[in-house]
Amino acid sequence: MRLIVTVGMPGSGKDELIGVARSVGLATLKMGDLVREETRRRGLQPTNANVARVASEEREKHGPGVWAQRALPKLTETRMLVDGCRSDSEVTVFRHHFGDLFVLGIFSSPETRHARMSSRGRSDDAGGLQEFYDRDRRELKWGIGSAFALADGMIVNEGTLDEFRRNARAMLEQILSRED
Repeated sequence: MRLIVTVGMPGSGKDELIGVARSVGLATLKMGDLVREETRRRGLQPTNANVARVASEEREKHGPGVWAQRALPKLTETRMLVDGCRSDSEVTVFRHHFGDLFVLGIFSSPETRHARMSSRGRSDDAGGLQEFYDRDRRELKWGIGSAFALADGMIVNEGTLDEFRRNARAMLEQILSRED
């Protein structure tokens, strides 16, 4: 199995990368979907506050790698991209189960990410600037910075959408060519 795991702050471009990944034949799994699913299972709306609370509660109750552990049974294809790793503990879970792992970091500045999140209208996106920075601090507390430090490669996403898609396609093709 060839597994690519992405790490990036909210609004960095991970959702766009999923589309590119699918176009090059990768199956995908969004770790955030697991959290939103659990939030709905509890009868809560998938707002930023509710999703954050559920994610934190599950990490406190079951350990920092809980979401990666819950993702494992869903990783059934031979070539997959897992979107949204949030900690070095999650990277460790994936590395333990899949020796052939590539951690791909996606970087965008806070200003760029806030502008994107303000315009995309997802229910769990931060509203104002203070909420945006609160979300960043929460993600950093979970260990996303440590996961980022473990990245095997990086895409900087500060340009146009077309530039990002071209760069992402080139990076994914390069990663996938390593398996031959």
